[in-house]
Amino acid sequence: MTGKKVEAPNGEQVPEKELWKYREPYMVHERDEEFKAIYDGSCHCGEVKFQLSREYPLASKLCHCTTCQKQHAAPFQWAAIFHKGDINFHDGHNHLEWYDPTDKSIEHKLPCKVRCNFCHSPIMDEGRNMILMFPSLINFKNKEERDKFKPRCHMFYPERVMDIPDGLPKWSGINETSDLIEDSPPEQVKELERERKKKVEEEVHPGKKE
Repeated sequence: MTGKKVEAPNGEQVPEKELWKYREPYMVHERDEEFKAIYDGSCHCGEVKFQLSREYPLASKLCHCTTCQKQHAAPFQWAAIFHKGDINFHDGHNHLEWYDPTDKSIEHKLPCKVRCNFCHSPIMDEGRNMILMFPSLINFKNKEERDKFKPRCHMFYPERVMDIPDGLPKWSGINETSDLIEDSPPEQVKELERERKKKVEEEVHPGKKE
């Protein structure tokens, strides 16, 4: 018995359960499409292969939340943010699996975590608008390429299992929406406080100029 078929973005009739393959970030970009591959990457076993078309990630962070610690079996997670259209899974669709840590479900629903179902390497977190992928999977050709993915801040630092006195901003939760703590650069803490006071002032006295 075949499942229900629906129309994919390319006009084909495909099984409803396979519709995800035709949407970003999973859709395969054909050779004649304008997708300029800059980086190549794969899971540990090599069954899942992907390309990235953006030279610099939108952001690069180290996350210390306990969920990341458990999911990666590591003290923290190194992640880089990209648009969904920046990645091209050109091999291994049949080896992808999902996990929703909130509902503890393996259905593909957002947000979710994406892994290889053979070696179980974490590949990325898929959000509603962006993807958060793991630079450790990229085959960097040199130090210059790797440096473009250097972490710019720490998130959920109070949940850390070790101190990292590297001078980077350290946020109590998600960056920009929580408090800077510990050994964050003092000038950045002061600037954030000025911005917050300015925002409060604008809300209390809209239209007032300094």
